[in-house]
Amino acid sequence: MVAIGRRDAVLQVALMNAQPQSIDLVPAKGKTRRFVFVLLKDFTMLSFACAVEPLRIANRMAGRTLYTWTLAGEGGDSITCSNGAVFKVDMDLGELSRDDTVLVCGGIDVQAATTRTLLNWLRREARRGVVIGGLCTAAHSLAKAGLLDGRRATIHWENQDSFGEEFEDVTLTKSVFVIDGNRITTAGGTASIDLMLKLVADDHGEELANAVADQLIYSSIRTDQDTQRLSIPTRIGVRHPKLSRVIQIMEQSIEEPISPATLAEDVGLSTRQLERLFRRYLDRSPKRYYMELRLQKARNLLMQTDMSVINVALACGFASPSHFSKCYRAHYGTTPYRERGTQGARLSI
Repeated sequence: MVAIGRRDAVLQVALMNAQPQSIDLVPAKGKTRRFVFVLLKDFTMLSFACAVEPLRIANRMAGRTLYTWTLAGEGGDSITCSNGAVFKVDMDLGELSRDDTVLVCGGIDVQAATTRTLLNWLRREARRGVVIGGLCTAAHSLAKAGLLDGRRATIHWENQDSFGEEFEDVTLTKSVFVIDGNRITTAGGTASIDLMLKLVADDHGEELANAVADQLIYSSIRTDQDTQRLSIPTRIGVRHPKLSRVIQIMEQSIEEPISPATLAEDVGLSTRQLERLFRRYLDRSPKRYYMELRLQKARNLLMQTDMSVINVALACGFASPSHFSKCYRAHYGTTPYRERGTQGARLSI
C-alpha cells in the first residue's frame, strides 16, 4: 500500500531542487512496462491524463525509462474526447504483447462507444492473458465483453445504478479503484492517480510512488479501501448520526422502499422526530426525500440503459407504470417515455 511517510535526507534534497534530479530508488534490474491506452469516443480527458502523468514522472524521477505507453483506438486514426480535444492515436486495435497492460479509457455514452469490434478485441486479448483495465466508465466495456464476470469492480458513481442492473455477475463496489487478478477498474477522475501510484509502488517501491505523488502535489493518496463519493453527512451538509443512517438505509433500499415509521424505529426515533429532522436539515419530508432518491435512480436507468420503462419502474420501487409516470412528470416535467425518447437510439450489441 502506498503511504505518505518521512523521506530520507537524499530524497528531500532532490525534491526541493529547482531542476529535480533523478532519484536512484529503483533496482537496476527489471523490464520496461508498456501501457496501451485504448481511447473510446468521448472519453474523459481527466482520467486519461491522471493515468499517463504518473508514468512520465516516474521515469523522470528514476532517471530511466521504467514505463512506456502508446495510444490505440478503433480505426487507428484519431479520437475525440468529451471536451472536444482530438487525439491522434498510434495504432488500431491490433495484437499486443502478453506483457502489455491495457487501460481502456471511457467517458460519456460508453454504451455507444462499446462497439462489436472493441468487444471482440478485448475478448481476444484477454484469452491471451493480457492485463486489462477500464478507467472511468470503461468498466462497462469490460463487463460487456464478459471480462468481469465473478470479479470485483468499480465504475463512476453516476453509472453504478445502470451497471448493477445490467451486470449481475459482477460484484460492484464503490471503491476508487479495484484490482482483481489481471482485471483493473477505476471510478474515473483523479482515481487514476491513486491506481497508478499503487502500480508504481508494486513495481518499484513506495519511495518512488511517494516521490511521484509529491511532484503531482498529491498529498492524500487513496487505496482500494477508499470510496469514491463523499460521506453522507458531508454530502447532505448535516452531521446528525441518526438522520445520516436513515438516508443510508434509503439509498440501499430503492427497489423495496421502507415506510417512514419503520425507518424511524430502526434508528430509535419516533415518526414525528424523524419528520422534524428531515424538515430541519433538508426542508422536505422523509417521504419526499425518499421519492426523489428513487426518481433519480429511475432517470439514471432511463438515460443509461435499454431497460423497458416498466422494468425501470419496478427497479425503483413503483408498483405500477401509471404511478411511476405520474411521479416522474411531477418531478422532472416530462414522462419517462419522453425522457427515454430524447436519448435517441442506443447501439445494441
